[in-house]
Order: sequence, then structure tokens, then C-alpha cells
Amino acid sequence: MARQAYGRNNRRSGAISGPSFIYILCLGLLLGWYGPEWIERGTLPTIPVTGQSQSSDTLSAQFGFCHSGGGTDCVVDGDTFWFKGAKYRIADIDTPETHGPRCAAEGALGAQATQRLQVLLNAGPFTLESVDRDVDRYGRSLRVVTRGGNSIGGMLVAEGLAREWDGARRPWC
Repeated sequence: MARQAYGRNNRRSGAISGPSFIYILCLGLLLGWYGPEWIERGTLPTIPVTGQSQSSDTLSAQFGFCHSGGGTDCVVDGDTFWFKGAKYRIADIDTPETHGPRCAAEGALGAQATQRLQVLLNAGPFTLESVDRDVDRYGRSLRVVTRGGNSIGGMLVAEGLAREWDGARRPWC
């Protein structure tokens, strides 16, 4: 009888090698673990590139101005805006008043802060982060507005259009 050599070409049909079995098992576990979330979102997950943070900024709108009264997706002043029917106060900053400024310099700086906030909000998706208090005494939702993990209020502070909120209003004149 002729002896048959046993090699790669003579493996049983349909058999899975050890490494292939491990790979398929791991893939199955990953799909079982993450699959329902992928299906629910309708997208595959993104893998962050080394050295870059994965952004969770998902909110956006085209903001106009609403200097008085209620509004939809509009900027009231340098630290207050309406978004999707709710009024927000940026919790980490204080900006000059535009509605009843105490002096002309405060009014002018407040107008600049208002215009800059509109530009920053329209620049792309952002996140509204909760703080220790949910609302202020005027009923505005208190939130820190961030983009890519950076505070938009902090950007206004860096540009000289706002100051960090220290818990009390101080004059700008």
C-alpha cells in the first residue's frame, strides 16, 4: 500500500486550523459584545488615531442673534444663548452686559463677546457639560460648552472678551 503524505493539501475538507478558530472566536465575541450597539446606531465604531482624542461633540445648529425675548438657536449675549428651545448660560465665564451696560466700554466689549460666541457656536459640533448647579436664578440651564474637550468660554477668556466665573458679578467699567 502506498503511504499518503499528510500535509496542507490533504487536510480534511471543512476543518478549521487552530489560529483561524481563535480568530473567529474573538471576532464572534467582539460582535456579540459591541454588535447590538453598532446596529442600534447604524454605524461602525471609529478607532481613535494614536495621539488624537475621540470627540464626543454631537450638538450643532446655525445660530443667529436674539437680543430680547425667547428664541430658537440664537445668541442673546456673550454668555447666554437659546438652543433647541432651551435657554443656556455658559457656566464657566462672565461677560460684559449688553442689555443695560453700565458704561459704553462695557456695551462695546459685550457686543464683541456676543458676536464671537455666535461665531464659535456656528464653527462646528459642541457638547453641553453639566456643572454642580442645573439652573441659575433666571431659569437658564447652566452648562460648560466644549468643542474637542476645550471650553468655548475659555476661548472667550483667552481673547479678552470674558473672564472666568468666580461666583459673583463684578463691574466691567
